[in-house]
Amino acid sequence: MANTTSAKKATRKIARRTAVNKSRRTQMRGAVRTVEEAIATGDRAAAIKALANAEPALMRAAQRNIVHKNNASRKVSRLTAQIAKLAK
Repeated sequence: MANTTSAKKATRKIARRTAVNKSRRTQMRGAVRTVEEAIATGDRAAAIKALANAEPALMRAAQRNIVHKNNASRKVSRLTAQIAKLAK
């Protein structure tokens, strides 16, 4: 366990940041889940609308180091490709 005052403070800070990051990660995953559900049902219009909400959520998460930038970009790209397949 932390011994010094600064180490104790760092532990408190880490706990606060972890709580914030968990919340942001949950919001991001929920946004992605709605897109995936719309794709699964085959509803292209709903999928496009959900992607319009999910893309900024993913990029915000990448900006705040919750996920890697490339990971977020890859996820957006794959979701977009899946939506494009619905049009065929």
